Amino acid sequence: MCLDIGDRRIGVAVSDPFNSYALPVETYVRKNLKTDLEKMRAYVKDKSITALVCGLPVNFDGTPSIQTQKALFFIEKLKETLSLEVFTVDERCSTCEAEETLISQGKSRQERKQFVDSLAAATILQGFLNDKNKSK
Repeated sequence: MCLDIGDRRIGVAVSDPFNSYALPVETYVRKNLKTDLEKMRAYVKDKSITALVCGLPVNFDGTPSIQTQKALFFIEKLKETLSLEVFTVDERCSTCEAEETLISQGKSRQERKQFVDSLAAATILQGFLNDKNKSK
C-alpha cells in the first residue's frame, strides 16, 4: 500500500497481488491523528497489506521541507501503530503527473480534487514497484 500524505488528504493506492502494477484506492480526507491512524490500520487489515510505501515530499533540489517534517511525523506514528515494513520514496512531481493525467481525461477541477491524491499515490507506488522489479 502507498500513501501520499498531505495536510488535508491522504491518497491511498495498492498493488496487485503480484506487485506488478499500482491501483488508486481512495482519497481519504483527514480528521485528526487518532482517526487517521485508525483508518490506515483498517486499510492494512482489510486489504492484507504486507508493506507500506510513503511518499516523502521534498523540495525540487531534494532538500527537506516543512511538508517533509510533517510527513515524517505521520510516518513515525504509522510505524508505532502498524507492524509493517515502511519505505519512504521521493514523491517529487507525482501530484503534477496525476493532475496532468486527470486534465487529459477531461476531468473537472472538482473531479480532479477527488482523485488527484489517490492517483499520485498510485504514481509513487508504480515507481517503487518498477524499481523493485527491475532489481530482481
